[in-house]
Amino acid sequence: MEDVASSLNKQKSVDVVFLDFQKAFDKVPHQRLLLRLKSMGDNGNLLSWIENWLGNRKQRVVIKDCASSWQDVTSGVPQGSVLGPLLFVAYINDIDGDILFADDTKLYSEVTSKSDSEKFQLNFG
Repeated sequence: MEDVASSLNKQKSVDVVFLDFQKAFDKVPHQRLLLRLKSMGDNGNLLSWIENWLGNRKQRVVIKDCASSWQDVTSGVPQGSVLGPLLFVAYINDIDGDILFADDTKLYSEVTSKSDSEKFQLNFG
């Protein structure tokens, strides 16, 4: 917000893209998340604990008296948990932008010429 306000105070334009990842928490693949955490330097007990916490989960759908068979859950971080948003942010931490909420982000660029705006739109539009 400060960057945008500063640009506007200097009479500069700013292009902004707001992203909201649909079903973001449900789509984090467990194995990729664990590799990401390992690459961030977590190789010990914490990584093992998170792997155990995510693993061996099953789910099924029940409608009235009819239930599907149990299926393994291989992606997603548990919603409503304290760790869910933290693990999601760790998974997407290489996105260039300011994280507003765990599954929302914004990308912005000060625009000083038409070509700046065109480049930004080509990259993110």
